[in-house]
Amino acid sequence: MAKKEDAISMVDTFTEFKELKNIDRTTMVSVLEESFRSVIAKMFGSDENYDVIVNPDKGDFEIWRNREVVADEDLTDSNKQIPLSEAQKIDASYEVGEEVTDEVDFAKFGRRAILNLRQTLASKILELEKDSLYNKYIDKVGTIISAEVYQIWKKEILLLDDDGNELLLPKTEQIPSDFYRKGETARAVVARVDNKNNNPKIILSRTSPLFLQRLLEQEVPEINDGLITVKKIARIPGERAKIAVESYDDRIDPVGACVGVKGSRIHGIVRELRNENIDVINYTANTQLFIQRALSPAKISSIRLNEEEHKAEVFLKPEEVSLAIGKNGQNIKLASMLTEYTIDVFRELPEGVAEDEDIYLDEFRDEIEGWVIDAIKGIGIDTAKSVLNAPREMLIEKADLEEETVDDVLRILRKEFEE
Repeated sequence: MAKKEDAISMVDTFTEFKELKNIDRTTMVSVLEESFRSVIAKMFGSDENYDVIVNPDKGDFEIWRNREVVADEDLTDSNKQIPLSEAQKIDASYEVGEEVTDEVDFAKFGRRAILNLRQTLASKILELEKDSLYNKYIDKVGTIISAEVYQIWKKEILLLDDDGNELLLPKTEQIPSDFYRKGETARAVVARVDNKNNNPKIILSRTSPLFLQRLLEQEVPEINDGLITVKKIARIPGERAKIAVESYDDRIDPVGACVGVKGSRIHGIVRELRNENIDVINYTANTQLFIQRALSPAKISSIRLNEEEHKAEVFLKPEEVSLAIGKNGQNIKLASMLTEYTIDVFRELPEGVAEDEDIYLDEFRDEIEGWVIDAIKGIGIDTAKSVLNAPREMLIEKADLEEETVDDVLRILRKEFEE
């Protein structure tokens, strides 16, 4: 009796699982039936002559076996056949060729059968759980969710959603200044669902441009209504971002709508992104004008475009150069990301200085080491005056040279033109 109670308790377990995971009744009954049939098929080689009836509401089940009555001497398959003498013990009126249906006590199949059933059921439940998790989150990719911080590790944070499902926020997807304690709530966008070997992993992100876009959509009704479109986003997470927006209604100022009165709409987003400085600009299909706006707050004197190679040479007055580059090169980097153009900034040549007086860098190889010249040429600058007109900060960052090395190069080149 204890063994049958064990089997019944598995139905109870499954009922609890249903309540936790919200599996529908039809699926639940089907999984239980499949599990019983799987065990029966392993024991007898076939389950086709069995009827399995599951009643999850009551937490019980019935197994019925159908066998054909044969003459005692004709018995060849005790699973599908029953000898006449045995059938008549059940009911004296049975005759050869009739069918006998009798209830099977699953406990009588033995301890191994019950263990097998438990394992089969557990395996199927696990598969259902994985499928349910995958289907739930594959539809949520690109949406913002809130989840509770459950475990904090060096390379990632484990979060739990309202249903207790595990979600991962890798270190690479966290804003550098993010700091969470266990039990706190974190907001992030569902970046992707990895499903290697049918083992779904839900990956969240707070650094994705999409996270910023979704936050904007929540704060700016005009975006949700389709009156304003977010065309491009470039981010250095936790530091600075540039957003290009466009309005389909001339009466709506897209930048003003996104920022809000006295920054009311953007402030909440800035706080969520750990004080990320957000610039909102008007999008335009005019590449020169777009680059000019993207480099704001710097004022540009002129631009030389190479559309085939997606390169832009931008010329500015000396006092505008540092604004164009920005702190740690952030402004020019974000402008390049936003416009998808490689942007090089140059100081304007003083009046009266002719370009044909320039000298190629290769002619300085006796004074400047070859690898330094190659590094500078590698960023698209190959003449002495181009180097002198390029901002010192850009040479250090883009050519990946030490400050001392750049200063030596500038000293040698200036000396050449002073002579």
